[in-house]
Amino acid sequence: MPDFPLYCGACGGPVETLIPPGDQRPRQVCPACGTIHYHNPKLVVGCLPVWEDRILLCRRAIEPRLGFWTLPAGFMEADESLAQAALRETMEEACARVELQGLHTVVNIPYISQVHVIYRARLLDTGFSPGDESLETQLFSENEIPWEELAFRSITLALRNYFHDRREGTFILREDTLEPAPALPGA
Repeated sequence: MPDFPLYCGACGGPVETLIPPGDQRPRQVCPACGTIHYHNPKLVVGCLPVWEDRILLCRRAIEPRLGFWTLPAGFMEADESLAQAALRETMEEACARVELQGLHTVVNIPYISQVHVIYRARLLDTGFSPGDESLETQLFSENEIPWEELAFRSITLALRNYFHDRREGTFILREDTLEPAPALPGA
């Protein structure tokens, strides 16, 4: 079970793991005040910014995967919509202005309790630059993408989906689920 709080966020009392009445899953429950502390997946939201036939990628300046390339994306905040999160993350990581063109890829990653949501987007200009969480930003054509240096499998999926759809001439919403990566020999 993922990490849970030891104490209730509502009253400060110790919590217990049990199945609340009417539920089917073990939850963190405060016996003193009855508050149920749900552990739900985190949403990672971003976009695939396009300029002509090239995609804007960011080289990460933070862990995890420091120095690897990714699309501008990050954790959704509590007070925003999916679209607002995608626009904010693109501005924060790439200082880029985009127009969202629809949801494109949803990647479920249950083993880390995350869902990655990627929009297609059109860059409004080439005035992008690295934000605080990026070492550099760069436009890549399909044959220039540093596939072996991509930070996350969800980003690889989103890019492959995009290029496939572009070749087909139609963009559809795609949903995938990632299982844990196999362990490397000797690891």
